[in-house]
Amino acid sequence: MIDLHAIALVFSVYVVGVVIPGPNFVGIAHKAASSTTREALAMVGGTVVVNLFWASCAILGVGIVFAAFPWIALAVKIAGAAYLIWFGGRLIVNARAGGDDAPVPGRGRGSLALAFRAGVVTNIGNPKAMAFFAAVFSAAAPQHVTVPTFLCMLAVVAVVASVWYGFVAVVFATPRVAARYRRGKAWIDRVCGAVIVSLGVRQLLTR
Repeated sequence: MIDLHAIALVFSVYVVGVVIPGPNFVGIAHKAASSTTREALAMVGGTVVVNLFWASCAILGVGIVFAAFPWIALAVKIAGAAYLIWFGGRLIVNARAGGDDAPVPGRGRGSLALAFRAGVVTNIGNPKAMAFFAAVFSAAAPQHVTVPTFLCMLAVVAVVASVWYGFVAVVFATPRVAARYRRGKAWIDRVCGAVIVSLGVRQLLTR
């Protein structure tokens, strides 16, 4: 039996969590404006896969694990924050150096695979995603769900994330937006880098 109420609740919570800009939004927008639509969509694929992983953990009780073993939550928090600081720092350094290479891989041979991996790495180290799924999403999901309900919840996550981040990728990859990005690349990279670094620092300072 499918719990439609639980699915609707998860949908409403997840839509809000996804639309609020965070490292995933910045990373995909940057990839779309600086490379190709295909690479940006490949990065979206990696992001969606990790979202499905976090959603599965939340539904199965990752919040309980973090509560029972707070050191695991702390380790994940520190690792994610460190990655965001490194990620944003690389953007700023490359912008100052005037380089064309973004810290998100995805050019040359195997660029689609590298872009997909970039989406995985960015999201797996995203403290916003971890905190959202461990707290808000897990609270919205019922404690005990049937297999059909579980699969429907994952389908909701896959569809919402694919549609939203795919929309971001396509919009920022349009010639007009991409051209504006190239004209102001140095400053845009600095701003994006500063935002990501601030998110990492905030994560370290937040209890």
